[in-house]
Amino acid sequence: MYSGDLNPTMKEVASRAGVALSSVSRVLNSHPDVSDRMRQRVLNAVEDLGYEPNLVASSLRRGSTNTIGFLVSDISNPVFADFTGGAGDRLQSAGYSMVLTNAGSNPERDEAMIRLLRWRRVDGLITSLADEHRPDTIAELKRLEVPIVFLDRFVDNLPAASVISADHAEGMRSATEHLLDLSHRRIALISGSRKIRPPNERLAGFKKAFRRFKAPYPRDLVRLGSFSPDFGERTTDELLALDDPPTAIISGGNLLLTGVLRSLRAARCRVGRDIAVISCDDMALAELHTPPITVIARDTVRMGKLAAELMLERLASPDAPPRVERVPTNLVVRKSTFPLDA
Repeated sequence: MYSGDLNPTMKEVASRAGVALSSVSRVLNSHPDVSDRMRQRVLNAVEDLGYEPNLVASSLRRGSTNTIGFLVSDISNPVFADFTGGAGDRLQSAGYSMVLTNAGSNPERDEAMIRLLRWRRVDGLITSLADEHRPDTIAELKRLEVPIVFLDRFVDNLPAASVISADHAEGMRSATEHLLDLSHRRIALISGSRKIRPPNERLAGFKKAFRRFKAPYPRDLVRLGSFSPDFGERTTDELLALDDPPTAIISGGNLLLTGVLRSLRAARCRVGRDIAVISCDDMALAELHTPPITVIARDTVRMGKLAAELMLERLASPDAPPRVERVPTNLVVRKSTFPLDA
């Protein structure tokens, strides 16, 4: 840690990082046109020097910046566009601006973005983390000292935070039972990392459906790891190559679905005829695909609005207890699922 000037300047940060002063400014203001390497060099210099930027001094004198930070795990996912759209509309109507940051599903970026939002002196944070259990991320959240609302995430070490989530377990149970009713037994589940709650809840609902039907649980067909299209494609390739491949696939996300469909197309495996497919979230890809894809739907815009409502409640009554709200899921059956011939 730097032991010189007690109040290091941005110029010193730029010198330590070996970058232009304008580059430091772009990093500290969350400018999108900054490479990961540049951002990390600047943040390392900030950490070494102990620099604490005061980006909103005039607002601090009023005691509030009237801004809410919104940290999403992957802005390329249309689900997060719905979340932020719903939250932004509600916050704007209450007189707040929203500062949107993207971690790109990288826990280290989560920490960097939380730190930047703290420096911007946001009045609160709505977030959907890449890893609910990472100690460094939790430590950064605790430094915020402002109301926090988790969107589809649960962090046990932050009991004062409010939570808005979807009932993923019930949605997955319903989807799996739909396939079991159609005589499918070799059902694959592809979903994200177990470092966050939704894949764990979906797995619980998947297992519950097999127990209800007293059907053999296809452990070899469960693949949890990432929500990326590449993971969906690679995993589907592996599943199709098994000696006893699945007759149905449940995709735990719309980005995953892209990869699943890419693999099925390459294998000339016809959705709705050769293999049944279900996905999570009713995005355009699922509705417009031929045939349309059966989905586990939830109102993602409403979830964003509810996240904003919970934040506004905490801002109005800081001593009020946190709330946990659940949004239901429902199965929308389309032509991508079909009865398996006996």
